[in-house]
Amino acid sequence: MIKSSKPSPVPYATTLHVRDTCLCFHAQKAARVLARIFDEAMRPYGLTNGQFSLMMSLNRPEPAAMGAIAQFLAMDRTTLTAALKPLERRGFVEIVQDPQDRRSRLLKLTARGLATLAAAVPVWEKKHTEVEKLLGAITPDDLRQGLRALS
Repeated sequence: MIKSSKPSPVPYATTLHVRDTCLCFHAQKAARVLARIFDEAMRPYGLTNGQFSLMMSLNRPEPAAMGAIAQFLAMDRTTLTAALKPLERRGFVEIVQDPQDRRSRLLKLTARGLATLAAAVPVWEKKHTEVEKLLGAITPDDLRQGLRALS
């Protein structure tokens, strides 16, 4: 750490430059806005947008390994475990022992979870179409491609 007798302030012009150009800032801001929009859409189903995404990631023919879901969602296992607890308590998700490896756990949607997800999907589709229209000249596919490149 460099010691200085007098701190050098960051010029306000730098603040404006970061505000206008920082990809991380703009991604975080957009993520918060999108989260609010989809939280509101999922509220009638008792879900947050994050829970909807997590349940959608579990919508597969065979139960999924916890590690695979954590990696898919770019979460650590501890965060995933915490996110699963309310869904498990509400009977939407079941955590079962992997028959191939007794130390591992598999995740699957219950019948109640599947029914809730099925009811929520049409609302997600409608809201998603509305959000895509807000992009104007930016195509949704171009935005998705750019976001995938970063993740």
